Amino acid sequence: MDEKTIKHSEEESCTSSQEDQKHIENIPFVKSEAEKRLVRKLNMRLLPLAMLIVFLQFVDKGALSIAVVLGLLDDTNMTYSDFNILSALFYLGFFIFQLPNNYFLQKYPVGKYMGVLLICWGVVTIGTAFGKNFLQLSVLRVLLGLFEAGSYPGIILIFNTMYRRSEQPACFGFLYACNGIASVIGSSCSVGIAKMGTVFGIGAWQWGFIIWGIITVVAGVIVFFFLIDSPDSWFLNLTEEEKLIVEARTRDNAVVRKQKIVVSQYWEALKEPRCWILFFVAIAHNLQNGGMLAYGTVLVQGLGFTAIQSIILQIPAGALSASYVFTSIYVNRKSHQMVYTAVIFYVVSAIGCLLLAVLPHNGLKLLGYYLSYAQTASYAMIISLMGSSVSGYSKKIFYNGVFMLGYTIGNFGGPLMLVKSTGPEYVPTLWGWFAGNIFSILCLLTIRIILGRINKKRAPDRELEPTDVYLNLTDKQDKNYVYSL
Repeated sequence: MDEKTIKHSEEESCTSSQEDQKHIENIPFVKSEAEKRLVRKLNMRLLPLAMLIVFLQFVDKGALSIAVVLGLLDDTNMTYSDFNILSALFYLGFFIFQLPNNYFLQKYPVGKYMGVLLICWGVVTIGTAFGKNFLQLSVLRVLLGLFEAGSYPGIILIFNTMYRRSEQPACFGFLYACNGIASVIGSSCSVGIAKMGTVFGIGAWQWGFIIWGIITVVAGVIVFFFLIDSPDSWFLNLTEEEKLIVEARTRDNAVVRKQKIVVSQYWEALKEPRCWILFFVAIAHNLQNGGMLAYGTVLVQGLGFTAIQSIILQIPAGALSASYVFTSIYVNRKSHQMVYTAVIFYVVSAIGCLLLAVLPHNGLKLLGYYLSYAQTASYAMIISLMGSSVSGYSKKIFYNGVFMLGYTIGNFGGPLMLVKSTGPEYVPTLWGWFAGNIFSILCLLTIRIILGRINKKRAPDRELEPTDVYLNLTDKQDKNYVYSL
């Protein structure tokens, strides 16, 4: 080995050691110019497609709420009770597919897999436009949930693999801001669709499903060929220099794709209180999320607004939802405190639910309605927390699966909480959502205490040299692992 090579090797070792030490001390690592260029390339080629998937999922899933105020119930001879059940049935399909989804995510290329899922759910969305009765629509809603079930876990896994742990809060923040953007664009488009009326014998509510379904199918084809799901992706097209940088980033993430399922990592996850705390947080959070998604337009219409007005009033709700997420990204970037950032926005959401429960039943309640959307920002932080505090490939997939089961149960129960006899105020439900926010705050603070103590206990014995990520150790097995909180 010549002198130049030895010097270069020593420089790399020094850089790596400095990087690892900064992570241990919880100080943000300063990227080289070459790595910044790589991240920009990754952002330009991966983030837009990931955001498109989340955007379409929100629009396709929420189209039912818009359809109700545009005449769905009358055309299909359904009641609001039937609508409640339809809203919940989506998550039955979601629930059924979670365990198979965990298997498929580990066995097949994630990008190809997600492209197929998008095409399938686009076809189902189109088919929903031609559902004639409750039974037909029920089957379609279950299928829609089944095919959409793989999208969030797939994207979470890709982000955990491709981005540094310090980068993930911002990435997930931008991702979940798409829910707000989808609400703005979807509601704006729905106003135009509503004014179409009946065209070619097809009603306005049907055109909503047809138009978004076609867009989803086209997006599925694009995702199949272009979604980056690993550093080896042809669309990322790494240079030799970038491959070396990716190796360092992989050490930071502690995530290397493994097709072999390690069952012991499943058992380890099941025994951890943190896994179950996150499961119950997912339920509590999504009781509100599911209810708002299914009934948001109906709730606003119940305040005395017309169908068109209630759709238009979803636009500021979506814009605020996105702004809450962007604000949380900024707060987390300045403070490097994911848990405390999530708690702040849960407090805002809790205040919103409280106002919805106690204010007079008129347009003034819109203030509480808009504040309640702050929980979207908390959710982005929770996903980031989970991604940056779990290692071991099978364990990470299992954690995602358990969290998504909680997501499914919460969203399934959310619409069912809006009992018709308590409407249009739904005061008991609103108090339930308020309690859910408080419960989530307490759970997150508990997780922070548990993991913070482990970090403190490990600190004296932690080695400067990072553990080889290709050993696929879990965060429990790897005593060098630092939990990002």
